[in-house]
Amino acid sequence: MSPSECAPDFRLVGYRAASDAVEERFYGRIEADEDMLTALAEHHSADAHHSFHVLHDGTVTWGIPGEPQIIALHIARDPVEGTFTFEHTKLPLPAMAQSWLVSRGCPREGIRLPPGMGTEPADETTTALQDRLVSDGHRFALIDSYTNDNTNRPQITVLLRALDEKDPHPFRVLVEEADLAKYTHTLREGGFPTYDAAVSYFNDPDGFRQKPPATHLPQRAVPAPPASGRSSPRRR
Repeated sequence: MSPSECAPDFRLVGYRAASDAVEERFYGRIEADEDMLTALAEHHSADAHHSFHVLHDGTVTWGIPGEPQIIALHIARDPVEGTFTFEHTKLPLPAMAQSWLVSRGCPREGIRLPPGMGTEPADETTTALQDRLVSDGHRFALIDSYTNDNTNRPQITVLLRALDEKDPHPFRVLVEEADLAKYTHTLREGGFPTYDAAVSYFNDPDGFRQKPPATHLPQRAVPAPPASGRSSPRRR
């Protein structure tokens, strides 16, 4: 697939930002780095009012180690006024970006990654968990993540907190590991009763992958926008 085929299509020709603040934010957070953004998936509504994008941000690989590399972007247009607004967030996993967009009105089927766009799920466990991540975006909040792409087996570790205070295992860890030789990836999860217990696994993703905790988790586990008020468990 050529770079032009992977370039995002924002469909903003003939539109202007709804305000100076929107224009400044869009340029600073999206447009300035457009040539480093790869469109993993996108959906455009038939009425031209909305566009939904899952993007890979190539600039992150040169920035702070471990930062999330996926952008979820929602563009809302007013065809009558010829203006647009947008909202976006950075997330560690494509499935989390898809969930964020689905919660904002994007059809689930419309934002699936096409075949060949990234590694393929290595097993049914991975496929099932990714489907759960996409299906519901309100039960968990993102505490932290770490993306390690400086290896031939890239690894993404995610720490979540349940928004349901009655959840007996309110802290969750997700570990995705890619095998670039086979061009596949696995995704695993574990549930923990305390923050400290979860962080011990979050800081040791290899140990988690080799022997994940034997915790039966609910059928839905998806992060909402990042939680605040808690210090980051890991920074390298």
